[in-house]
Amino acid sequence: MATNSPSLWIDALPATFADSNKYTRGHAVVFGGFPQTGAARMAARAAARMGAGLTTIAVSTEALPVYAAALESVMVKSISATNDFEQLIADRRVTAFLIGPGAGVLESTRKRVLQLLSTGKPTVLDADALTVFADDPSALFNAIKGPCVLTPHEGEFGRIFNLQGSREVRAAEAAQQSNAIIVLKGSLTVIAAPNNLLIVNENAPPSLATAGSGDVLAGMILGLLAQNMDATLASAAAVWMHGEAAQNFGPGLIAEDLPDCLPQVWRNLLAE
Repeated sequence: MATNSPSLWIDALPATFADSNKYTRGHAVVFGGFPQTGAARMAARAAARMGAGLTTIAVSTEALPVYAAALESVMVKSISATNDFEQLIADRRVTAFLIGPGAGVLESTRKRVLQLLSTGKPTVLDADALTVFADDPSALFNAIKGPCVLTPHEGEFGRIFNLQGSREVRAAEAAQQSNAIIVLKGSLTVIAAPNNLLIVNENAPPSLATAGSGDVLAGMILGLLAQNMDATLASAAAVWMHGEAAQNFGPGLIAEDLPDCLPQVWRNLLAE
């Protein structure tokens, strides 16, 4: 078991070069819910702040005006037509997905999760994308074929894993059971990988216990995955940077503040 710190992953962070462009930096896609739109919007901003060259939120037609009015550099795409979703996930320029924040515990969410996992592209599953499998977790686990990160808090974890023991033991067993990276969120977040790597994060201040902070974290992981960073190291890096951003901000933090705190975290890391 290791304590999370930049020494574990700093050499694996995505790099930019003189000939880099928005496509070489990856295309992150967030699937946005409706009428709850804030979670997906914060996740998308976080993905962009983590360096994804392109970030898109895919939404229903009825949600399009709400998202479009609130976003600028983040693109919004309607996926209401029958084949819009299939075309988007098959696009070779799309490099990573996030689904769950504000998605709703719906059969459509479950179906989309399984379709995303079938592509083998890096995928982050959060919130409703986990809860929707509470009645049949094995259907989720059996569908995981490529890099996949599950980001449950304790309540969501308990809905899909029936495990006992310490947080570290449960996270490690869940990673083996699901063949996914587990980011078990809390004051001491545990990152567990199927290859038995176990990392405990200790830099999260109490101010992170605020609505939406987990959505931002999921977006941060997405942003690194979109740039082809190893899923375990991307998860550890995002968790540490999430805590560092909150510490730098100080009292009064709300989740919306976190994405805009990330440039300073990046500057400090790169200076090292």
